[in-house]
Amino acid sequence: MPIMPDTWIRRMATEHGMIEPFVESQRREGVISFGLSSYGYDARLADEFKIFTNVDNAVVDPKGFSDQGFVTRRGETCIIPPNSFLLCHTVEYFRIPRDVLVICLGKSTYARCGLIVNVTPLEPEWEGQVTIEISNTTPLPARIYAKEGICQFLFLKGDAPPEVSYADRKGKYMGQRGVALPKL
Repeated sequence: MPIMPDTWIRRMATEHGMIEPFVESQRREGVISFGLSSYGYDARLADEFKIFTNVDNAVVDPKGFSDQGFVTRRGETCIIPPNSFLLCHTVEYFRIPRDVLVICLGKSTYARCGLIVNVTPLEPEWEGQVTIEISNTTPLPARIYAKEGICQFLFLKGDAPPEVSYADRKGKYMGQRGVALPKL
């Protein structure tokens, strides 16, 4: 399962709409880098943030998830409280080819500040804006920046297409826009 290079990512994005909007080269001046890199694509963070809070004593339950445990904010930056967590999403909309699996890694700039990014793999034929989970593991408030890089996606091409893709299964997170909350 080879990792795909910048030439393949660029072709798939520009000719097949795999990433929209697509930034053809890495932007770094004065921002946390985003755009096409050698073997991946650094996605940007949108300006919508759902911050976990305990104001209403909500219980986090993946089988019966309630949005009462969040406050929603929009803006150019967001402060994640100490030892807390938020959900956000990418600016980019992804359309994953049938024979590709995408893995996400957090950016080192944020990791060195104690901010951990988690995204589950983007499965073959999944599409949507990616919901991103960010944990602030520090005892201090932490700032994140909208419209700047948040994570890098690596594209792994399979030897053959899978028998059943995410689209074939009619996956519950297909076509998501904005932050997608847990679904059963």
